[in-house]
Amino acid sequence: MDLSDTPEEAAFRARLREWLAEVLPALPPKPDPSDWPGRRAYDLGWQRTLYDAGYADVHWDASPALRMIFLEESEKAGAPYVGANFVGLLHAGPTIAAEGTDAQRARWLPPIRRGEEVWCQGFSEPDAGSDLAALRTRARRDGDDYVVTGSKIWTSHAEVADWCELLVRTDPDAPRHRGITWLAMPMDAEGITVRPLRTLAGSTEFAGVFLDEVRVPAANRVGAENDGWRVTMVTLSFERGTAFVGEVVACRRVLRQLACTAQENGRWDDPALRRRLGRLDAEFRALWRLTQWNVSEAMANGGVPGVGGSVFKLRYSGARQELYDTAADVLGPDALDLDRPWVLDRLSSLSYTIAAGTSQIQRNIVAERMLGLPKGR
Repeated sequence: MDLSDTPEEAAFRARLREWLAEVLPALPPKPDPSDWPGRRAYDLGWQRTLYDAGYADVHWDASPALRMIFLEESEKAGAPYVGANFVGLLHAGPTIAAEGTDAQRARWLPPIRRGEEVWCQGFSEPDAGSDLAALRTRARRDGDDYVVTGSKIWTSHAEVADWCELLVRTDPDAPRHRGITWLAMPMDAEGITVRPLRTLAGSTEFAGVFLDEVRVPAANRVGAENDGWRVTMVTLSFERGTAFVGEVVACRRVLRQLACTAQENGRWDDPALRRRLGRLDAEFRALWRLTQWNVSEAMANGGVPGVGGSVFKLRYSGARQELYDTAADVLGPDALDLDRPWVLDRLSSLSYTIAAGTSQIQRNIVAERMLGLPKGR
């Protein structure tokens, strides 16, 4: 398989590099991490800058290869991350582009592209654990609306979101995976309560969301009623497929910085540490190649990543945790100082074997859908 850039991709990469070098020095300073309204405004402003420059469509209208180049070069240049736009650009937007009606694409995709609306993700529930199909938030049809009651947890960016990609159970008597529906819920609807959750790292990008008889228009349903599980697999394929490209690039940069720091503070003299750094370098190089392979597969399958994303997610989650555990070894006693580089990253890395599907779930997917092993009972 040829993983090198085509002439078109090389030209896109060169134009993007030139544009980033020109625009990034003129950006305003980033807001305080705890200022979510400020972060929303900053992230939407960056998205508008991308829109004005013609790069706003890259997350769903461009080929997976161009999307990967965009994420790679943006990370290398130190461009702002998608931030509060994460769910809209990398999850809900691509899903609506792939599964939505013409009217839905016309309503929701342009505001995401222009940096006008923020989305959050309402999938996980307090009593479902890592079993997404065990969700119990109910939606009953009432005329032209669904009436939704239940609760969600770990809802990304709910406190600053305009819309929520919401999974609900519309047929409680159907088999677990067949009674689920994917809805787009306006976050200003009556009956929604948002309670921010403080993480171990002190941030509040997640929230609990409580829904009390919330009316959602049936026109906001993406896909058929009770076909939400299939639509959700499209969403998760994007989440596990190309959404982590920039983070792999960032981890490779951190690895180089760790090696330099170890040489400066004397930790480089430890052969065991050098072996760990070398093994991690090989791991992230392999993950980068796996990402390229997944992107090539997605291009052959109409732009939607395949189940190979689960292999990537499984390996990447563990490698990221090991990377920041190694950072703690390099820092020594300074690893307890929250103001030091990589310390908060180490705390946040603990969630990666849970977020976007636990490692146990990823192993099940790989075993059943790739290796053809029988399902567990």
